[in-house]
Amino acid sequence: MAQGREPKVYTIAPGTPFADALALGIVQTVGEAPEALSTVRVLLPTRRACRTLREAFLRLSDGKPLLLPRMTPLGDVDEDELALAASEEPASDAALSIPPATGGLRRQMLLARLILAIPGEARTPDQAVRLAAELGRLLDQIHTERLNFDDLKNLVPDAYASHWQITLDFLKILVDAWPQVLAEEGVIDPADRRNRLLAAQVDQWRNTPPATPVIAAGSTGSIPATADLLSAVSRLPRGAVVLPGFDTNLDENSRAALEPTHPQFGMNRLLETLKVSPAEVSPWPATPEVPAPLAKTRQERGRLMAETMRPSQTGEEWRAVAIDPAALDGLRRIDCPTPKEEAGVIALLARETLEHKGRTAALITPDRNLARRVAAELERWNIEIDDSAGQPLSKTPAGTFLRLTAHLAADGFAPLDLLSTLKHPKAGLGFEPADLRRRARQLEIDVLRGPRPAAGLAGLKAALPTTGKSLIQLADRLTEAGAAIEALMGEAAADPRDLVRTHIAFAEALAASATETGSDRMWTGDDGEQAGQFMASLLEAMEGLPAMAGRLYPDMLESLMETQVVRPRYGGHPRLAVWGLLEARLQSADLVILGGLNEGVWPPETQASPWMSRPMMKDFGLPTPERRIGLTAHDFVQAACNAQVVCTRSERADGAPTVPSRWLMRLDTLLKGAGLEENLTTGGPWLDWLGKLDAPEAVRPIDRPAPTPPLAARPRNLSVTRIETWMRDPYALYAEKILGLRALDPLDADPGAADYGTLVHDALDAFCRAYPDALPKDALERLIALGKEQFAPHLSRPGVWAFWWPRFERIAQWFVETETARRGGLKKIHTEVTGRYPLNAKGGPFVLTAKADRIDRLADGGYLLIDYKTGAPPSAKEVEAGFAPQLPLEAVILENDGFEGLAKGPVGHLEYWQLKGSSPVGKISPATRKKPVEEVVKEALEGVTNLVSRFDDPATPYESRPVPDMAPKYSDYEHLARIKEWSAGVDGGEDGG
Repeated sequence: MAQGREPKVYTIAPGTPFADALALGIVQTVGEAPEALSTVRVLLPTRRACRTLREAFLRLSDGKPLLLPRMTPLGDVDEDELALAASEEPASDAALSIPPATGGLRRQMLLARLILAIPGEARTPDQAVRLAAELGRLLDQIHTERLNFDDLKNLVPDAYASHWQITLDFLKILVDAWPQVLAEEGVIDPADRRNRLLAAQVDQWRNTPPATPVIAAGSTGSIPATADLLSAVSRLPRGAVVLPGFDTNLDENSRAALEPTHPQFGMNRLLETLKVSPAEVSPWPATPEVPAPLAKTRQERGRLMAETMRPSQTGEEWRAVAIDPAALDGLRRIDCPTPKEEAGVIALLARETLEHKGRTAALITPDRNLARRVAAELERWNIEIDDSAGQPLSKTPAGTFLRLTAHLAADGFAPLDLLSTLKHPKAGLGFEPADLRRRARQLEIDVLRGPRPAAGLAGLKAALPTTGKSLIQLADRLTEAGAAIEALMGEAAADPRDLVRTHIAFAEALAASATETGSDRMWTGDDGEQAGQFMASLLEAMEGLPAMAGRLYPDMLESLMETQVVRPRYGGHPRLAVWGLLEARLQSADLVILGGLNEGVWPPETQASPWMSRPMMKDFGLPTPERRIGLTAHDFVQAACNAQVVCTRSERADGAPTVPSRWLMRLDTLLKGAGLEENLTTGGPWLDWLGKLDAPEAVRPIDRPAPTPPLAARPRNLSVTRIETWMRDPYALYAEKILGLRALDPLDADPGAADYGTLVHDALDAFCRAYPDALPKDALERLIALGKEQFAPHLSRPGVWAFWWPRFERIAQWFVETETARRGGLKKIHTEVTGRYPLNAKGGPFVLTAKADRIDRLADGGYLLIDYKTGAPPSAKEVEAGFAPQLPLEAVILENDGFEGLAKGPVGHLEYWQLKGSSPVGKISPATRKKPVEEVVKEALEGVTNLVSRFDDPATPYESRPVPDMAPKYSDYEHLARIKEWSAGVDGGEDGG
């Protein structure tokens, strides 16, 4: 290296297309000769930056073939990069002898093994791998900052709380055990290896400087080893460092007051490492030509952003700042109500860009949810766009399928897991995917709706209908594919590698179609390839790990997947892009949209270290979490200095108000002080246009549904329980009886209130049938025994055992006590008795049917009708008004000799027995209070006769809730009637009730 050579450090101003300016400067320096360009070495921060510079060279040559400079991403330096093309010296022996880095998954699993081995600590594998991931991050931080692990031992003086000592004891894993593990594996940590490789490169260049140009561009030297490399490059004979957006005009007071949250903090610290003063940083000698107004806008925008970011200690300087209005040309701000509207507005801005030939647009945001929303919004115009920042593997189709199949086997092929897996796009199970989904829907309706079958594949097969050949074939293939993993998941000490291998085989068997193998369908596409690499690495990483319970495997798999990101290899659109902050560095577009500018998003919320307090981090030498804010602030400034910029944010998120980004609030304050707040374009037509996209041409409120089916389609027999529905909500009866629609039971259902009522009814029915006259001495024990028989299929469910069964025990106690007091006045009890009564109606014969819960024959020869209610019974007022005619109509049937096995006779009493099982446990309520039973029964018969006659007229509609005050409290058909759409103006409220 030339002794005494002054370092060469340049900067490219914010707003100037970095890659284009860099390419132009290189060409102007070395010339366009292919042999000259090919000798240049360019060091860039990331692989994406290399692609960006490659494209800039192609633009510069108008697409003509070029021998491009050799471009190397600093984040991926390896042995092959140590020997430069311009140097005839091979890489040093020391560099080539650097041990390989441990793989990410392998390191995480090795750390997890150490965590699980800590005596006295009971942790599950998924907890261990999460802790291992955090330990891995701490390892990388310590290596990156080139700190001494031995200093951890002295990190907790008496001034700190004692609980920090517990953390320190845990971190002894890194000091005592981890070096030995690395030695046994013959590897080192990735960050340690990167440091050694960069140090080797520095030594090589210092000893044998290359004679060809070496340019390090775009890096801010936030990693100390990288900063050393930049220092070496700056002093090479033909070396140079090009900083992105260094502020050469920052005054000395502000420079001295810089904090980690400031965008210039990192580069100023780098200059200290380079031993370069800010005055020695020169502008990059080449800048693409632009019209004078645009050049002025860029220059003034840079000044505006610099003032916006001015350190708070020198904020009084704002009073003297003169802002040129040109800085606001092309800068817009749009505040949207919610993230949904924000995504829609961004999609509109992108779509409008495509109306201009050749123009490009890019969304830059750290909010991946916003990025996905924008991509979804653009699909309305058939525009495909990928988020270059990628998405977690666990959220991709392949990753989701792996998670589903693991949980499916571990959870005993539970209904929700099973249907989610069978309906996944990658599922085939040897069928064509469409055929498999058809069979899955059939399985859902015939078997899985309602309480779940017994656990496992055997339980599923036992629940199948014997005539369902299609489902039996499905279950047979599922058993063939899943028997091995089901058995392995049930083991208390399974080999982790066996779990991974068996899971892969199971996933491939489920993914196979009638025409493609499972591996062909499972591991294709960006996400499939990433999933395949992940599972292969996981299989290798599991080597030598202790046995684990199979049921814990799915949670561990998900924890490991969290760190895997799938990035698209190619964008979906040539002129539109979605970039994360890392991907956006050094890139530019005609329109730049800065999305998600809220506190906690951009800048991000500072996350406290799980291992150290802030003072401990400072004492140990680690950077504070605020350093990340400074990096994202630099990204914001660089992007905001483009010519056309739109800043967007949502005013609410997840139902709560948001706080604008601190940078927006500082910009507002600065502009207000300068009297330029009106010059910043805000809002615009975008929200209005967004609202019109989906707005109908005219709003035509629907009317209350009132179908009039032909008389032949109308029911000619109904149970007395459906008469009340007919009165209160004719549309519900129309949907049920005429359209034949039934509400599906929920999947994997715990017995709800209706199921509980049925169980109680059945238990009491069995007891009364067994003892219709006299009670046994052990009546309570026998009733409890009968209840257990009814509840037995459901008692394995925790909710039934803990909630419903204790209620039944209390009901049984109350019931026996009540029966003991009443049986002296009864001749006999009849339960679950069916009956019918024909009516002569206008449209022809009409039959009332009933199944009475209980009919007591009294000692005086009369009858008592009882209806059991585990919920709230109708009030006497409702019964007497005719709104709850069930018991009175049962009395009509009984008095007309309509119940099987019962002689007709007078009904003197109607009662509801409310069986709550809580407080009160049971309660007997007479169905009538003011009117005699005879009168109520007579009115009920007249009412039902008139009702049948009225609906025998084909012109009578089956209206939805014709009388709001009579509307039922609940109906399975409310959504079909679209009640909330038409009932807003109906007296009685939103639901007409």
